[in-house]
Amino acid sequence: MNKRSIGLIVLILFFGTLLGTLLGELLAWILPDSVVREFFLRSIEFSLAGLTPDRSGVISLDFIMFSLQFGLSLTFNFTSLIGLSIAYYFLRYFR
Repeated sequence: MNKRSIGLIVLILFFGTLLGTLLGELLAWILPDSVVREFFLRSIEFSLAGLTPDRSGVISLDFIMFSLQFGLSLTFNFTSLIGLSIAYYFLRYFR
């Protein structure tokens, strides 16, 4: 059996989700305003806003000589899940 590394699996699933999101953005341009468009484009956002006191979503580390800022925001919609499912299919059945 051919074993895949966990990094490759995460990378392929990430790109599948990314392609699904791009598909969703394309559908936003093509579909007219309707219930179908709203279903495909309703999204859920995860961010670091709950971890920061000011709810900005950016974690700042201020040192004397320099400062670092970290931020992360992930947005998922139905087409992202479709892309993730297709990537999983490729991982599962094309070994």
